[in-house]
Amino acid sequence: MIEIPVLNAKGEQVDTLKVDANLLGGEVRPDLLKQAYVRIHANKRQGTAATKGRSQVEGSTRKLYKQKGTGNARRGAVRTNIMKGGGVGHRKTPHSWRKDMPDQMRRLANRNAILAKAVDGEIKLIDTLALDKPSTKQFAGILSALKIEKSVLLALADTRTSAARSARNLDNVTLTQVDRLNVFDLLNHRYLVAEKATLQAWLNAASARVPGANQEVA
Repeated sequence: MIEIPVLNAKGEQVDTLKVDANLLGGEVRPDLLKQAYVRIHANKRQGTAATKGRSQVEGSTRKLYKQKGTGNARRGAVRTNIMKGGGVGHRKTPHSWRKDMPDQMRRLANRNAILAKAVDGEIKLIDTLALDKPSTKQFAGILSALKIEKSVLLALADTRTSAARSARNLDNVTLTQVDRLNVFDLLNHRYLVAEKATLQAWLNAASARVPGANQEVA
């Protein structure tokens, strides 16, 4: 059982969230995390890069001058890749970089990334992030109280709240909806910040998909 401290806006511990490590994979699995990370990274690639080969550029196919007797190096047509304006050797063609991964492995990787953050003490839970009005200065003060000095992934149940509007102007904060948490975003940020109830609901929903696991996070 892992206990994650729950802090208030002043950085004081007011509660804990107990999480069963077995629901998150039992132990950190680097190979699984890397496979899931590479998959998401590859699927983000457009694969539309393309250049023209010698058969696609404009120009005559006539030999520029005769093979011998001119004193120059041998030359073919102007479309060759060593001529200015010629085609590209080993040209790029549109290519799909997409990778597949079984749903159970993908979901386990997401949960295991949460486990990795919890083991390293990089999950900062807060009792409530309800702000009266959007205030970037106030939210920056909350991050300072939580002793966060590096990149932050802020997971919220609703990204239209005052807290979300307060955080989106900070350079080191990336805003996401909690049901969109994935291994790529989790590993690309040092800290995960969320409300206790929000992360608890995500963990309960994730554990419901685990075969034979009916245990709720306390």
